[in-house]
Amino acid sequence: MNSRIIQLILTEGHFPHPFTSRKLVETHISYVILGTSLAYKFKKEIKYSFLDFSTLEKRKFYCEEEVRLNNRFSKGVYLKVVPVRQTATGVSVDSGKGEIIDYAVKMKRLRENKQMHVMLDKNQVTKLHIQALAALIRKFHKRATVIHRKFIADHFASRFNDIISVYDFIRTALGEEQAKIVKKAVQFSDSFLLHQSDLFTQRINDGYIRDCHGDLHARNIFLYHPPILFDCLEFNDEFRQIDVLDELAFFCMDLEAEGCTALSKAFTDFYFAKSKNEFGLPQVLLFTYYKCYRANVRAKVNALRAITAEEPVKQKRLDDMKKYLALLDGYVLELRELSGNIK
Repeated sequence: MNSRIIQLILTEGHFPHPFTSRKLVETHISYVILGTSLAYKFKKEIKYSFLDFSTLEKRKFYCEEEVRLNNRFSKGVYLKVVPVRQTATGVSVDSGKGEIIDYAVKMKRLRENKQMHVMLDKNQVTKLHIQALAALIRKFHKRATVIHRKFIADHFASRFNDIISVYDFIRTALGEEQAKIVKKAVQFSDSFLLHQSDLFTQRINDGYIRDCHGDLHARNIFLYHPPILFDCLEFNDEFRQIDVLDELAFFCMDLEAEGCTALSKAFTDFYFAKSKNEFGLPQVLLFTYYKCYRANVRAKVNALRAITAEEPVKQKRLDDMKKYLALLDGYVLELRELSGNIK
């Protein structure tokens, strides 16, 4: 989908039902048109190293994957894949006759005031919400497909160490002390992967690498009763097929970045409540490493965004980058202490 067609759909597009209240939301990989009770999501005609929506066939495939994968835990929200057609009277979505020029995911619109990050900002998230969410995610993880693959330390290292690509920018923008956090984290990660490789291998052997959500954070959770997980990562299997501890670490790191450490602790307590043995010292060690990795990625992403941003957005990105670097540094310290207790 290109920007010209999306503007036509937004202003003049035909739908099979009343769709008068149209709001466009754009991300770096998609367009979403929101109506009163429904929404349509269109994939941008783009190709990156980690994603390929460059052809009509691929966009159709990934629309179908999005519906299939999200229906594992959000059945009834992602409705179906529908064609976008060029008709005699204009562009039609989910109706009419004419040449198919693209595809869209049709879904129910969820209420923004139930989105977890909105509720966090208003201090509305309770431990009852967290308990329900932990139960839902654990149930999903239990039935998710087990993935069998070898542990390759160099592969993990290359992903972690990619933050070096923005090292010079961090040093220039935030100073030498912030840049040292990056070097220290990379050095520790290399050592950790070398000396704790057996822990990663054991997780694989025990069946904890699963076909997960892949992008589990507060913006992708709606706290209905029961909660709804939303917008899983469909465009790259490798990013989604991860250790369940990695998935949990992403979510908990996201909470801790917002100052919600108590909710993060409550989440892991509830998630592992019926099987305390699943979260002993070796698992906590890996969980903390994954939090370290996730903070690393967030710091890098904010650095990349800050490089091209203008004020005042640039300053917000720099502030966020500093926040995630502080988390990264704290997690490295935790890992040093935990590693000393591993025999």
